Amino acid sequence: MPKLNSGKGCISGYSVRNAILITGIVFFLLPVSLIAQQAKRPNFIFILADDLGWSSLATSMDQQLTNAKSDFHETPNLDRLVKRGLRFSRGYAPDPICTPTRRSIQFGQSSVRQGDDSFSEKIKNPEFVGASLVHQLKRTDSHYRAAHFGKWDLRTGVTPKQLGYDESDGDTGNKDGDMVSNKEVKWSQVYVSENPKQADSITARAVRFMQHAVADEQPFYLQVSHYATHVNFETKQKSLDYFNNKEKGKIHENAAWAGMLKDLDAGIGQLLGMLDSLNITENTFIFFMADNGGVEFIPPVSNRLDHPTKFKSPMRNYPLRGGKWTLYEGGIRVPFVVAGPGILPDSHTDIPVSGLDILPTIIQLARGLPDVKSALDGKNIADLLFNRDVHHSEKWNRNIYFHRYNNTYPHSAIISGNFKLIQFWKSNEVELYDLRKDAGELNNIALQNVTRVRSMQKELKEYALKVNSEIIKWFR
Repeated sequence: MPKLNSGKGCISGYSVRNAILITGIVFFLLPVSLIAQQAKRPNFIFILADDLGWSSLATSMDQQLTNAKSDFHETPNLDRLVKRGLRFSRGYAPDPICTPTRRSIQFGQSSVRQGDDSFSEKIKNPEFVGASLVHQLKRTDSHYRAAHFGKWDLRTGVTPKQLGYDESDGDTGNKDGDMVSNKEVKWSQVYVSENPKQADSITARAVRFMQHAVADEQPFYLQVSHYATHVNFETKQKSLDYFNNKEKGKIHENAAWAGMLKDLDAGIGQLLGMLDSLNITENTFIFFMADNGGVEFIPPVSNRLDHPTKFKSPMRNYPLRGGKWTLYEGGIRVPFVVAGPGILPDSHTDIPVSGLDILPTIIQLARGLPDVKSALDGKNIADLLFNRDVHHSEKWNRNIYFHRYNNTYPHSAIISGNFKLIQFWKSNEVELYDLRKDAGELNNIALQNVTRVRSMQKELKEYALKVNSEIIKWFR
């Protein structure tokens, strides 16, 4: 059964001291806090990084796996955020590429349900648009002010304003964060900038937004969607020099990419510092995740679906397999942290969660109710954040569905508890992994578990038939 562990607790349960802490928080401090805040809604900051792998931070995303962190990168501010909140060792992006993930987050729906081509038709429906995260939050309390800064990239022509945001950078994409757009040299050229990937200017706009909202005594939702660490390589000269002079790691060794991450981390540090300066830390929930996993190698390889033993060096998301563009864990398992009032610092859970869960959770934390007309795939995980009912495992049993819209290697996946099934449609090959024992997906146990495979295939097909016919063409 999945467990929630304090950073200083034992692996199989809580220490007595932490049990007392949790009891105090859940049964005394939190209810008092919620009562006191009835007239003061909480603020929300959602920080979304681009192409950031699960093991790319200097702090492990899994307290039980010491190697689930970088041997080269430095992320002091993200490390501090992890220490302040709850880390999810099995936090999943809705999709292994950016655009479907970003669409999914805004509506709490899987990319299977939203579709690829069909999403452009859905977004024309005013009722669908009205169920977006921000529109629902404002229906909870019309005083909420909302902003989106950085990479939008829904690729449908719809703008943040149409989804309810009061301030934004508009309908932006990767090119808006790049100094130069040249695909031929993007994996080799390094660009030095004092505002790499627009990280500093995005942060400055976010800070101003927070200052104005606090001055006007308005609760806010702020989404900061960084262009980093999506390649091109852009970094400050000081950061580049630092990592060029640092001993390379066995997993991570690219100085320009490490510099870009360090610059991103500095911007996040400024944002966290402003919370303290504005005296709103105790009334602000912070969500951090990546839109998908990091690329498997720099430069990427064409045989990215191959078994890890086929490569001479470890993949960049090691100990996970694969990376961006694939439904292996390296493509969808990402850094996922939530901090805020009532959340036990330096805590951890291995219960699977998804970026789909952000919408219903935020609405719950704002003391609202999700739109009953909206089809939600996300789950309200507020009880997880506050350690309520975490030992009732049946409450957290769920299936999480994925599909990679790519006609060259279309594949779907279903995660059910500790088991994950991947269906490759053109080859009709199926893979099954027990992620509790084999997070690196090295041992395909499909042949030894035929009954489970058939059951999970049936659930995947039934879900797809129910929510969207766009991928059904692949079923045989």
